Amino acid sequence: MAPDQALSNGHSSDLNSQNHGSGSQDQYLTDRQRFNWLRLIRCDNVGPATFHDLCAHFGSAEKALDALPTLSRRGGAKKSVRIATQQDVETEWNQIYQGGARLVALGEPDYPQDLAHIHAPPPLLTIVGDGQWSHKTAVAIVGSRNCSASGLKLTQNIARDLGQKGIVIASGLARGIDTEAHKASLYTGTIAIVAGGLNRIYPKENIKLAHAIAENGLLVSEMPWNWQARAQDFPRRNRIISGVAAGTLVIEAAKRSGSLITARYALEQGREVFAIPGSPLDPRSDGTNHLIKQGACLVCEADDILAALPNHTPSLKYQPPLLRENASSSEPFDFEDALPVKSRDRFIQSLGPTPIAIDELVRQSGVSPSQAQIILLELDLAGRLERHGNQAVSLKP
Repeated sequence: MAPDQALSNGHSSDLNSQNHGSGSQDQYLTDRQRFNWLRLIRCDNVGPATFHDLCAHFGSAEKALDALPTLSRRGGAKKSVRIATQQDVETEWNQIYQGGARLVALGEPDYPQDLAHIHAPPPLLTIVGDGQWSHKTAVAIVGSRNCSASGLKLTQNIARDLGQKGIVIASGLARGIDTEAHKASLYTGTIAIVAGGLNRIYPKENIKLAHAIAENGLLVSEMPWNWQARAQDFPRRNRIISGVAAGTLVIEAAKRSGSLITARYALEQGREVFAIPGSPLDPRSDGTNHLIKQGACLVCEADDILAALPNHTPSLKYQPPLLRENASSSEPFDFEDALPVKSRDRFIQSLGPTPIAIDELVRQSGVSPSQAQIILLELDLAGRLERHGNQAVSLKP
């Protein structure tokens, strides 16, 4: 099979099908809702945080789509926001299901349970494989692409030992440590989160491994099916790697590396961070040694990790409120009544290029939290807002 072909030739789906697996019907979106979710998240300037805010305000993705032009115009956009077309989304929809993959929405049974608890989790994931692995406790293992032989051996031993104790291994399908972690846990449970679409596996030498994971584990992406990964997509992937796991183990990482970004996300998400110490003379150990200095748990073997996760189990029955769309609120949103001009201007004047917490903005400007949220949505959709960690925002220069 060519590298750019679908991972497998599985079932297809149309917009009226309900082929989502077992469980009661109220655990799933309808296909129409799922289609609208996909269309909304594929619109320009709509990331996970904006998606959640839009659905919270308008009750459903379908109503949010109708509001996008007005919101972006009020936010000062120089041109109308690009809204994903029905045709484009139908094309991706058919590619996904014809490729043997499926879309899983936040709150549905196959959605990785620990990921549902991070700030602004991806509303939709494309997955290939057995969803059972998303229900189990996972540990992320990440590290250097240009790793040492001893780093590979440590990865193999720890991933194997954790797998034998029922722990699923998550990683990013990169060269080096990631690859070895997946291989060592291929038959005990592994989740690979990729930066591009599932039809654009990177690096190409791991396409065969990706097929093996699709058969035995779980492949996950939040990006469009045919998306070619860019540099800025890898940090987005890293937040999912740490998000699906109860803790993240870093094995060999330079001071400035993607592995440390994953560790930072793990800390922000309230997860454990583990690191294996290394020689001060090896630059591949600079990052891990620094993490240990900053309080990461020093690890020499799998039992060190298991001792730190004695009571962790994913919340299997967690269903976010967003899954239950409010179909009853059919009245159009009155922008003028909700957002007095003076309050709106005062709020925007409180923003600048320096990140500030949204709660602090509300306190300083005197607007209500709901008013603040709609103003931020306007600015976001106009491409004028930058979102940071810990629910801080700033204006783009």
